Amino acid sequence: QVHVVESGGGLVQAGDSLRLSCIVSGGTFSNYAMGWFRQAPGKEREFVATISWIGGSVYYVDSTKGRFTISRDNAKNTVYLQMNNLKPEDTAVYYCAADLGSSWPQVNEAKYDWWGQGTQVTVSS
Repeated sequence: QVHVVESGGGLVQAGDSLRLSCIVSGGTFSNYAMGWFRQAPGKEREFVATISWIGGSVYYVDSTKGRFTISRDNAKNTVYLQMNNLKPEDTAVYYCAADLGSSWPQVNEAKYDWWGQGTQVTVSS
C-alpha cells in the first residue's frame, strides 16, 4: 500500500514563498515519477509540475515557470515544491501524486496512481 502525504501549505501574502513537501511510503520511491497538481475553488484540478524518477528532468505548467521549483530526495522518499513570488491566483489545494508508469512527462492526472489528501495554499493580495 502506497501512502502519499503533503505538508507545508498555509496563508501567505503575495510575493512570499512556501515550500511544500510530500512524503511517500510504501513501494520503491525511485520507481515513481512525481507530480504536483492544484485545484482552485470552482475550477478543475490542473497540472503544476512533474519530476522524473531520478530527478534529472523536470517539467512545469507555463504559469509557474521561473517561480516554482520541483525537486526530490530519493533517500528521504520526499518530493518538494518550492514556490516563490506567490500570486493570489496560486491559491488552491495542492496535491502530490505518484506515477508508476513509464511515460514522462505526465500531465494527465488520470495516469497517476496514488494521491495525497492535499494541502491548502492561500495567497492574499
